[in-house]
Amino acid sequence: MRSYIISATIVTLMASCAGNPKQPAADSLAVSSTSTSPGTDSLRQQISAIAAEAKGIVGVAIQHFTTGDTLTLNDTARLPMQSAFKFPIAMAVLKQVDEGKLTLEQTLPVTPDDLFETYSPLQDSFPKGTKDKTIANLIYLMVAKSDNIACDVLIRKVGGCKVINDYVHSLGVKNIEIVLTEEEMNGPGTGFDLQFKNWAHASAYSQLLDILRKGTALSKPSNDFLMNTMLATTTGKNRLPGLLPPGTPVAHKTGSGSTKDGLVSATNDAGIITLPNGQQLAVSVFVSMSAADEASRDAVIAKIARAAYDHYSK
Repeated sequence: MRSYIISATIVTLMASCAGNPKQPAADSLAVSSTSTSPGTDSLRQQISAIAAEAKGIVGVAIQHFTTGDTLTLNDTARLPMQSAFKFPIAMAVLKQVDEGKLTLEQTLPVTPDDLFETYSPLQDSFPKGTKDKTIANLIYLMVAKSDNIACDVLIRKVGGCKVINDYVHSLGVKNIEIVLTEEEMNGPGTGFDLQFKNWAHASAYSQLLDILRKGTALSKPSNDFLMNTMLATTTGKNRLPGLLPPGTPVAHKTGSGSTKDGLVSATNDAGIITLPNGQQLAVSVFVSMSAADEASRDAVIAKIARAAYDHYSK
């Protein structure tokens, strides 16, 4: 294991962002790599320089599944997931499908009581609710479209956030916390700070992606269904996939936060990228409390993904 200290510019930037105790703490300012392949130092330097463009706290975890090479940045910061938490929620729902408690073909009612002011293609199409959406439909909407109403309907169906949180922890993934629904986190009248209760370390999120990739937590049909749903994600086109060669498979989940005092709480994307040789990478990038504009935040994620792609495609 080799550890590297980030440049003084990034140290200063992180310290200024961590000054508010309600913001995520950047406890570690080191990049660690177990890679023995040539050029890792260059990749580390690239990622450190790219992260500085976010003008905030950037958590990164890159893992090459074949070699086991890993590289992390600011990996002890508890960074808000926002809608990135919908991937582990989907895993928890599919676990109950595998256990026979639910079926993908089962319909769930979406009632007026489930609706609130939020981003939801489902609500846009059915402003008074609907009775004919299957669990498969709702998972697709939640993951691929990042639908908040579908998300909360599924959370309630499986027994609430604690059930989901306990399931994720049972997989050995400890540094993720899911304690609030979308409505509790982002609904009308909620405060800015609540979103920080649903947090992850970047490496923990990549660990969960590795579990999906290995297929050890779910049945093959459920695992394939979730992987294909993440490959169909329509959000975040300028994030992980933004600078990759056209047609590169990226199974990913995004998350986006809100703004307070000129700082954006979360601009996230994490997923599995397939390289030209068929090998795969987990790349998790969480940009938090950023003063940069949207295009710049998205570009930070895209540049980090491209740097990792180029490094491991050599």
